[in-house]
Amino acid sequence: MRFIIVTGLSGAGKSQVIKCMEDISFYCIDNIPPKLIPSFAEICYQSKLEKVALVTDLRGGEMFNQIFKALDKLNASNYEFEILFLEADDETLVKRYKETRKTHPLQSLDESVIDAIAKERVLLSKIRGISDNILDTSSLTANQLKEQITSIYKDGDRYDGIVTNVVSFGFKHGIPLDADLVFDVRFLPNPFYIKELKEKSGMDKAVSDFVMNYEQSSEFLNKLNDMISFLIPYYIEEGKSQLVIAIGCTGGQHRSVTMAIKLYEYLKENSHNVFIRHRDVNKSKNEEFELKRS
Repeated sequence: MRFIIVTGLSGAGKSQVIKCMEDISFYCIDNIPPKLIPSFAEICYQSKLEKVALVTDLRGGEMFNQIFKALDKLNASNYEFEILFLEADDETLVKRYKETRKTHPLQSLDESVIDAIAKERVLLSKIRGISDNILDTSSLTANQLKEQITSIYKDGDRYDGIVTNVVSFGFKHGIPLDADLVFDVRFLPNPFYIKELKEKSGMDKAVSDFVMNYEQSSEFLNKLNDMISFLIPYYIEEGKSQLVIAIGCTGGQHRSVTMAIKLYEYLKENSHNVFIRHRDVNKSKNEEFELKRS
């Protein structure tokens, strides 16, 4: 049986993940107290269910403190399980709470949402550290989230491959917290200083052609493709099921986007299970708009 424990930050998408798992034939339970997990697991194993997923998190308040005792009991009973931890950046979580008008479960009357999120990150840091999969949902659409969940959990047995996420970002906005590998492409010629390219992104052919027109760009891409091809089989051998490759330039709009797309295309052509997201591609435009408006 495949027994998945889903947990993570409030607002990171746990309810959506459970819906995705139901779509791929998992028997699902939402918001179960940790103390009940060993008993629930026993029932599931006796019933010979093939795929089970449950959500447990800080909505249960003090009850969540029992989570590690529950995991110890699962291990003592030789019940195999996996932990999926969901997270997102502060900006995304705050936005989601504003849109839904919900109150964060740890938020007191004299605290802001961002204070509650910071508190929750500390409280969940230990279980995050022992999780089998950590998924950042900040830039994922509902369909992209479903694709990733399906890729990892669609079969009854543990996924024996690896899901690779290629992320472009801007260093001025911070390095992605979930990155396994980080590559800096700020040494490449910058289209930002070309008037007709400044407002475009690496998704535009004109920008991509400009970046790839330089010898150092082609050489870097060849070396990057070769390195990732070398590393992936060893990550799989070590049991890693998700790999996040972050490629950064100054603002995350031109060079990093171009290289991320090129790497994504290479991996896709070589039959790897790969996804791509451009975390900061629109942030510079949004910042300029905010400055003009103020």
